[in-house]
Amino acid sequence: MFTHSEENYLKTIYHLELDSEKGISTNAIAKQLETKASSVTDMVKKLSEKEVVIYKKYKGVTLTAFGKKTAANIVRKHRLWEVFLVEKLNFSWDEVHEVAEQLEHIKSPKLINQLDAFLSFPTHDPHGDPIPDKNGNLKTIEKSLLSTLQKNECGICVGVDDSSSEFLQFLDKKGIILGEKITVLEKEEFDDSLQISIQDKKLSISNKIANNLYIKKA
Repeated sequence: MFTHSEENYLKTIYHLELDSEKGISTNAIAKQLETKASSVTDMVKKLSEKEVVIYKKYKGVTLTAFGKKTAANIVRKHRLWEVFLVEKLNFSWDEVHEVAEQLEHIKSPKLINQLDAFLSFPTHDPHGDPIPDKNGNLKTIEKSLLSTLQKNECGICVGVDDSSSEFLQFLDKKGIILGEKITVLEKEEFDDSLQISIQDKKLSISNKIANNLYIKKA
């Protein structure tokens, strides 16, 4: 059994490992969790004793096979709860993260498996992130940032990099939602801002926004 704090560390390391082929530094973990590097070092030593991480000074932290499966299960619970909150309780996608942060620590495997079945085994959460299966396997899709598209290229919006409530609320105001086709009409050389077409509407978006939207190229 793991404490809530230990589970949060495992989840954080799991996410960082998805974007890195090397060990994760304690500084990177500290930055993500907004804590001190010394606190991270103390925690990863505890997690190492529980055989969920391997920690080597100056080489960083890596998840063991057991650690990776444990972390993936936490992520699975979080994302399934997000789907439930949006689809069954009418939460908006910018409201669910904090609630799911609390629900992800529920220990009952039976509850989560039945929740998965109740939701008809969703593959992605409301933000477009893939949901690991009960064995910890994660199916990913090829995706690119909208900012990489050139003029007259298009793709389907499949996810967001920034899942903050502020950004999601901004997307709602602009009518940018998952599953919609986005076409680049113009790309400004000066600042890489884009003129796009979505749902038969033309919009101007900054490079910052384009760098936080994932698309699957058509």
